[in-house]
Amino acid sequence: MVFDLLIKGGTVWLPQGPAEVDVAVTAGRIAAIAASSRQISATTVLEAGGLHVLPGVMDTQVHFREPGLEHKEDLLTGSQAAVLGGVVAVCDMPNTNPPTTTPEALADKLTRARGRMACDHAFFLGATAENANRLAEWERAEGCAGIKIFMGSSTGSLLVAEDASLARVLATGTRRVAVHCEDEARLKKRSLRVAGTGRPDLHPVWRDVETALIATQRLLRLARAARRRVHVLHVSTAEEISVLREHRDLATVEVTPQHLTLAAPECYERLGSLAQMNPPIRETRHREALWHAVNAGGVDCLGSDHAPHTLDEKARPYPLSPSGMPGVQTLVPVMLTHVAAGRLSLARFVELTSAGPARVYDMADKGRIAVGYDGDFTVVDLKARRTIGRDGLASRCGWSPFEGMAVTGWPVATIVRGHMAMYEGALSPVPAGAPLRYTFETLIVADRVNLDRRRSGEP
Repeated sequence: MVFDLLIKGGTVWLPQGPAEVDVAVTAGRIAAIAASSRQISATTVLEAGGLHVLPGVMDTQVHFREPGLEHKEDLLTGSQAAVLGGVVAVCDMPNTNPPTTTPEALADKLTRARGRMACDHAFFLGATAENANRLAEWERAEGCAGIKIFMGSSTGSLLVAEDASLARVLATGTRRVAVHCEDEARLKKRSLRVAGTGRPDLHPVWRDVETALIATQRLLRLARAARRRVHVLHVSTAEEISVLREHRDLATVEVTPQHLTLAAPECYERLGSLAQMNPPIRETRHREALWHAVNAGGVDCLGSDHAPHTLDEKARPYPLSPSGMPGVQTLVPVMLTHVAAGRLSLARFVELTSAGPARVYDMADKGRIAVGYDGDFTVVDLKARRTIGRDGLASRCGWSPFEGMAVTGWPVATIVRGHMAMYEGALSPVPAGAPLRYTFETLIVADRVNLDRRRSGEP
């Protein structure tokens, strides 16, 4: 048999750990895993000697800004940044203009993505007080990553701040809900502390620890009452980590590379409003608590929270400057640099970027290198040394908070369902991304097959 793609001679990260094997892909799926000495024929051969072949990295929190805010980013440029950074799939957030709060808006995004996105993708539906009663039906639409709740105001107009509305959203549907936890009442109360100051270093003073902790505690109480699984996004405080540790049966946890890498006050002194995001970059003690949780198994996945704004927008006097920073293209090299420094094992990185996201969101056929799974691979050179520079960035916003950072570890190839989306910094001319699939979809298909068999009299 002649396979479509053979990845040969690399160190391949299988579910049981690294192995010196070859991997063959046909029709977008992993078809064979064999000892490197075995002769396998393929139309395309990737020689991976000296490289590590990881399960495809997935970034489950990006803001690609389309529709309505394409001057910052769009689905094409955002997905190109993703595959240049070794990312095979993304989940895009709903705070666009108009917001993604209906099946029609979701379908519009899928139409826009068709033939334009370089990586696989899904889109979150934004929860509102008005659509809460329809979410159980809508959350199972094709290409829907799940439901997203903003408990505190951030970029865009989406907000579900009151307990009664939150309870209605959590009571409707079964899929895990992704939540931005900041308490809106406290944000409003404390906003006068920063008005007119022009000081982005006050961002973690305004959006303080209590703002995040109160919202997370409220969410856990309401989710427990509704018996609904939740996923707490971009956790930024030691206090939240401590609370979430007691609710592992209910809540999963995401952290970001920027919260693991940057720290206040230095990042604000050096970057100004370019370091401004929600929730904020905080002091070193919080970063240390996040690292402890990462290495103790208390974190389930990494997300970049890629949230681009133009440099002109970021130059507005604080707090008029918008919160958010790009990150999908730098997630892999920044985190591999932590691997090189001994802060993170490569096995843990793999878990946090592939198997973890697939488990949290119940993705089908993603997250591991195994026969029958999608042929998704992030091929990296762990010894490569680079400096992150503006010239190599694909995001339309054109900057990164990690510019000038010397990194160790670099993506060499990004393979999406057997398609070479990126190789040695060159993009494929064919954007081959497709909607992500979820386990409930495979169950629906199986039920239909079984029903058809019964109707036809088959056993």
